[in-house]
Amino acid sequence: MDKYLEIIKNSYSGYWNYLKQELLFENHWDNYFYGLLLVSIIVWILELSFPWRKNQKVFRKDFWLDTFYMFFNFFLLNLIVLIALSNTTAEIFDDVLGALGFTIHSFQLFDVDALPKAVGLIIFFLVSDFVQWNTHRLLHRIPFLWNFHKVHHSVKEMGFAAHLRYHWMEPIVYKSILYIPLAIIGGFDAQDVAIVHFFALAIGHLNHANLGWDYGALKYVFNNPKMHIWHHAKSLPNHVRYGVNFGLTLSLWDYLFKTNYIPHNGRDIELGFEGDENFPKDFLGQELYPIKK
Repeated sequence: MDKYLEIIKNSYSGYWNYLKQELLFENHWDNYFYGLLLVSIIVWILELSFPWRKNQKVFRKDFWLDTFYMFFNFFLLNLIVLIALSNTTAEIFDDVLGALGFTIHSFQLFDVDALPKAVGLIIFFLVSDFVQWNTHRLLHRIPFLWNFHKVHHSVKEMGFAAHLRYHWMEPIVYKSILYIPLAIIGGFDAQDVAIVHFFALAIGHLNHANLGWDYGALKYVFNNPKMHIWHHAKSLPNHVRYGVNFGLTLSLWDYLFKTNYIPHNGRDIELGFEGDENFPKDFLGQELYPIKK
């Protein structure tokens, strides 16, 4: 137990020092704080320059709530719980395997570090995105998880910052499920993770932005605003009642596994979910909602 408490303590102090380095710009190529600011400003400028919904206000409904979510989930959530929990869970998992006579490397299929850099990066990206696509489907299919995911689907007007409106439980689910697949294919250095992370961040911001883009032929590969708007549709036919267009970065998985759905131009469709009129409108109420349920 003392070992796990020490991991938690070191996680807090380590992330706090990391966060200070971010704010003071001591981290350069992988500075997530200023990277988030830069990506957000660029996508917001695109929204204002090429608005899909012309009558949507610059500061749309819940703009400031989503902006708070964006920074809370990107930084404060890690500081408060996620890093410590992730590190402790990984250590417990390794200890359980050790007690059974295994290590996580016992299941490693190959080491991406032994592959050409570009190949390893593509494998890392494809594996992580596919696992997250499946996890996203679970968030819609399992009632317990759906109560947490409702926070994200409570968005009523789409804009770039809606990308990071989600309950703190979601990244715990994603990271827990993603841990073993990534461990099986070997290690990745911080620069690899940063490259994939910023690419996924940019695509996610664009998906939620007030933009009417589908990227032409690339719509079959990358998720896009015209596709993702239907993921947030309040009303869907019965045969797709558990959701559609689950891709985070890639739309490829939805087309391969027939979960794609774009019946017509969805620019003005109503967003949300059945019963969302009774869903809390404030941050604290939304965070407590699934716990009360």
